[in-house]
Amino acid sequence: MRDLNYALKQLCQRNRDGSFATQADRGHLLDQIADQLHEMGFRHMDAHSLKPKHVEKLVERWLAEKLSPGTVKNRMTALRWWAEKVGKQNVVARTNAAYRIPDRVYVTNVSKAKDLVAQQLDNVRTACIRISLRLQALFGLRREESIKIVPSWADRGTSLVLKDSWTKGGRQREIPIRTPEQRELVDEAKAMANGKSLVAPGYATYRDYLSHFRAECDRVGIHGVHGHRHRYAQVRYEELTGWKCPAQGGPKAKQLTAKQRAIDREARVQISHEMGHGREQVTSVYLGR
Repeated sequence: MRDLNYALKQLCQRNRDGSFATQADRGHLLDQIADQLHEMGFRHMDAHSLKPKHVEKLVERWLAEKLSPGTVKNRMTALRWWAEKVGKQNVVARTNAAYRIPDRVYVTNVSKAKDLVAQQLDNVRTACIRISLRLQALFGLRREESIKIVPSWADRGTSLVLKDSWTKGGRQREIPIRTPEQRELVDEAKAMANGKSLVAPGYATYRDYLSHFRAECDRVGIHGVHGHRHRYAQVRYEELTGWKCPAQGGPKAKQLTAKQRAIDREARVQISHEMGHGREQVTSVYLGR
């Protein structure tokens, strides 16, 4: 392991801010940033070596790669955390606008849905990860939910109930089991977990397992697992309305009749509930408007 990667890993271990998932995400981003600095010729760095030129070169690279504004801003958050922990807050500008990073665009009417590719899934070596990925795709679960779920507790016959301690925001919710494929997957998950969660045996903490989960997905080329939730939302919208959502080329809000607008509204409220959001407006991120 290179010096900077190791130093940032140690920095994360000494400063456990946020949830386990937040800590794991931060560690992953900082490890990636250390690799990129090395690739750009910045060698023999340690945690205290961060300078404005490093930040500028990183942002220049990310913008040239045409990463989404949200992705770049997440990386900037990790950089600011790093700078703060080593007492060099002034190394990173306070605003993203200083680096000409554009604002996030929440509603684009462009689909971000991703299908789970069978060949990639088959190459995943950990059986629990394969089940979790399928739960993300078929039930719209977040990654953390698909790992922490105890399938035997969650299965209520015609629905899957997620306990508040598994979910973002601590909101218990219920997702209908609508298809034979979903029913088969739940039964398979129950048999594999044997009354426990889908954290694979041999991992002492959720954080450790999440790191393994990430690495295994990266190894087989499964990136952006949030796209599975986009796919779930879009499939459900078509089931509930009878037409495709705007992100898939369906009619936009202004093109709907009064009756269709009522159906659209009801479908979005239902999808928002199933995906663990408190507001109907959030569905525009998945479905367009």
